Amino acid sequence: MERRTPSPVDAAGFDWLALACLDPFAPQRLLTLVERFGTPAGVLGASAAELLAAGATQADVDGLPGARLAARAEAATLAAAGAAFVPFDAPSYPARLRTLADPPLGLALRGTLVPADEVAVAVVGARRASEYGRRMAEELARGLAQAGVTVVSGLAAGIDAAAHRGALGAGGRTIALLGTGVDVVYPRWHTGLAAEIAARGALLTELPCGTPPLAHHFPRRNRLISGMTLGTVVVEAAEQSGSLITARCALEQGREVFAVPGPAHLASHRGPHRLIQQGAKLVTTAEEVLEEVAPMLGARLATARVEAALVGLDPLERRVLAAVDVQGRHVDEVIRRADVAAGAALETLLALELRGVVRQLPGKRFCRRAA
Repeated sequence: MERRTPSPVDAAGFDWLALACLDPFAPQRLLTLVERFGTPAGVLGASAAELLAAGATQADVDGLPGARLAARAEAATLAAAGAAFVPFDAPSYPARLRTLADPPLGLALRGTLVPADEVAVAVVGARRASEYGRRMAEELARGLAQAGVTVVSGLAAGIDAAAHRGALGAGGRTIALLGTGVDVVYPRWHTGLAAEIAARGALLTELPCGTPPLAHHFPRRNRLISGMTLGTVVVEAAEQSGSLITARCALEQGREVFAVPGPAHLASHRGPHRLIQQGAKLVTTAEEVLEEVAPMLGARLATARVEAALVGLDPLERRVLAAVDVQGRHVDEVIRRADVAAGAALETLLALELRGVVRQLPGKRFCRRAA
């Protein structure tokens, strides 16, 4: 797979970084200035009168003389953190983010971005998640990763962490959007998980290095989680939850929204249930998500699961499976070829069917699923 690893900040990227240092919370206004003056360098070189006439604030004008100095300091801090800056016009900048009303001027990155990350799904939910919620998030993420989908979440405790781990456990890619600087891991105990994500995916943020985990950063961060994905799956969330902000952002951005149901009496499942009432698709498997956002990848997931199941077969299961072909054989012929007792053969066929290795056809026939 081709990797796109940003080089150290070049001259053009440096100008984007200088603008981002002006005000990381006003990308829309600053992008408007770039459109007016043609390039970030044009903005940095404009006069105060020209800037104010184009819609800049007085704070923008006052901050411009020190913007390049701030950018040099930020670039040095990024380098020390093993990170890079991906400017808005870079080929590796996530293309789907450019369609947002307020896309970041650039992103701090630890890790790598690859073209396949354009096929991404967000899996988000409660920080104080139940065992059921964590298991569902991990299973969904694992299935999506097995199909080649990049799993996006927010590195938070609970559902987010389970989603990242599910993708990593499947050998897939995962991206964490941070509500902090790229050099700040929150929560702190996710330092190891963050390192794994950077090694097998990416940590991304629009915020400067050293930015702490302040509460108002995370709702803004959530628009990026939904914005760079084809759809958002909410696994577990209370009615007043940041995950529902992500879902609302997804709807506003024209993305798909999915919700995982749970026990009706638990407050932590009221958020997904409300989303379902409002039209979100109820899902419990990765296949159901893929049907909506990337149906062509469903076959890839089925193949990956068959391959994984084949690795764990015991000798009896292998013997019975060898007696089944891809066209299908009658159960009596399978028993004869396997040369095992009928009861053991039937029990083993059922086990193989449950594991997705074989399927039953009409007329008591069984066939292998292709790996």
